[in-house]
Amino acid sequence: MKRQFLAVENVVTQTALVLACLMLALAAGLGFYQVIARFVLEQTTEWTEVLIRFSLIWMVFLGIPKAYRVGAMISVDVLRRWTPRGVGRGLDAVVALAGIALSLVFIVVGWDYARRGSVQTIAGLESISMFWAYLAVPVGGVVSLFGIVGQWLDPINRELENAQ
Repeated sequence: MKRQFLAVENVVTQTALVLACLMLALAAGLGFYQVIARFVLEQTTEWTEVLIRFSLIWMVFLGIPKAYRVGAMISVDVLRRWTPRGVGRGLDAVVALAGIALSLVFIVVGWDYARRGSVQTIAGLESISMFWAYLAVPVGGVVSLFGIVGQWLDPINRELENAQ
């Protein structure tokens, strides 16, 4: 059961990471286009700024599972180094439970917020509902659950390698 969950978690986390990277590439591409449009073509493109903002929000929420999975949370790492040896696994459980609680808040409150925001449209992109922008929060909460539980079941602590 543990091996199957970790296999599913790996697929979910890697997919979320690829999508987060694509969102970063989209933001960079739109930013480049915005500079070219403004300073070379002398045209304003307000829709690019809005899409950059939302792609960065999606990038952050889709990148959270990988950060959890590789143990790249510096505050938890420092706390773990300060605790006695036998307390580490208990600390991991407390961190996992706190992360799960936060993710559940993201899912419940984020879904409610996205649903309520579905009647709004995105400024600069009036044909698109704010639902799609706000949906990043509950989706990020769901995919984070996989990374949190995966890290608790099979701890990987590569925080020092990720910091370089």
